Amino acid sequence: MTAAPSDFGLIGLAVMGQNLVLNVESRGFAVSVYNRTPAATEAFVAAHPGKRITGHASLTAFVQSLSRPRRVMLMVKAGAAVDAVIEQLIPLLEQDDIIIDGGNSLYTDTERRDAWLTPLGLRFIGAGVSGGEEGARKGPSIMPGGPASTWAAMRPVFEAIAAQVDGQPCVVHIGPGGAGHYVKMIHNGIEYGDMQLICEAYALLQAAGLSNARMAAVFDQWNQGELQSYLIQITARALEQVDAETGRHVVDLILDKAGQKGTGQWTQLNAAENAVVISTINAAVEARVLSSQKDQRVAASGQLQGPAGRLEVDAERLITQVHDALFASKIVSYAQGLDLMRTMGAKKGWGLDLGAIAGIWRGGCIIRAQFLRHITAAYQADPGLQNLMLAPYFQTVLNRSQAAWRQVVAQAVSAGIPVPAFGASLAYFDSLRSARLPANLLQAQRDFFGAHTYERIDKPAGQWFHTAWPEVIG
Repeated sequence: MTAAPSDFGLIGLAVMGQNLVLNVESRGFAVSVYNRTPAATEAFVAAHPGKRITGHASLTAFVQSLSRPRRVMLMVKAGAAVDAVIEQLIPLLEQDDIIIDGGNSLYTDTERRDAWLTPLGLRFIGAGVSGGEEGARKGPSIMPGGPASTWAAMRPVFEAIAAQVDGQPCVVHIGPGGAGHYVKMIHNGIEYGDMQLICEAYALLQAAGLSNARMAAVFDQWNQGELQSYLIQITARALEQVDAETGRHVVDLILDKAGQKGTGQWTQLNAAENAVVISTINAAVEARVLSSQKDQRVAASGQLQGPAGRLEVDAERLITQVHDALFASKIVSYAQGLDLMRTMGAKKGWGLDLGAIAGIWRGGCIIRAQFLRHITAAYQADPGLQNLMLAPYFQTVLNRSQAAWRQVVAQAVSAGIPVPAFGASLAYFDSLRSARLPANLLQAQRDFFGAHTYERIDKPAGQWFHTAWPEVIG
């Protein structure tokens, strides 16, 4: 008897792929799976008896097992591996079949693949998937890009497996082409900023003498209020975890060298190409890079002088100040990321709905947080909002927080505690609220050495002038 065709196919049975399969199957869909290592496929299917999951040793058998139009999701390493799998699939698929890349691909690669597959009659979706192992199994945030007609074909599956918040699935059609993977890239850049800001808060509290247990309690308390988020929650859990072998806190045993997979750097490059300031995210990426230079830092610590990195302050007062500085800096980080999305969305004609995007980040994804609902509300109230910081709610938070914010940065600088993301966020806030910046002198310098010309405050905008500067000898 021939088995009924599967509703959905997935290639790549690493942790994320396995959990997505289990998620899809649990929502009532029959799933076919394939992995380049047949033993991995066999082991996965055997580990889940009774489920509507069928494994296949060949791509041909895998494709033939799917109902049409075939829906094939790739969960393989971004880059050449994605292209290799697509090349193998092309001769096996038929017109209107759908390939979904669910990895962290660069959006320009997604656009290239879309241009490659469309003339062949195949449909392609670049879908950002956030939430890690737990999200993949229980419901991630999904950011699919591609044609609206392809979204319509995938919508029943995506809405079924996505996280749910207030009865709404955490997935929307982001836009055409590479829009989905682009938004996932910015999501990851914001995630870099969030994590670095939390680490700087930890460093400040630690410098004031708070124990890991006390800091865990502080983060738990913060998670009950406006800072409520998945990252704050897991920070509390990480701080209280004890190593069974040594009896010490695990966080104290971890080497201070941070890893990264490249999406933060992609965000940096894209911001530079579009002349958008993302200084908080930049600081976060650079902090990871500098952390990886452990040997150089250890050597420098014995040669470069500075304060001891301790804070002799009232701990309870500092906790309140750091809370306010963290929330204000977080707002700046999101404002910068959203500004980059707004700029790029307009440039590409993607029609990005920033409020809806913030809405699907409320559940499933790594940056899920309570305050995202205020972002959605801000863009619903003013779809043309130029900068999130100018929305009434965020103006209020920033204005009330800035005294504590300044105190935290000042105390950190005085004590020799590096807070690059806090400092960059505050500098951005001060720059944005400055009606006049010292760029007038910069323009004078440019005109002096390169005759680049400048505009004048006493002449109409758009008129350019050059001064015959005195000759400098030597």
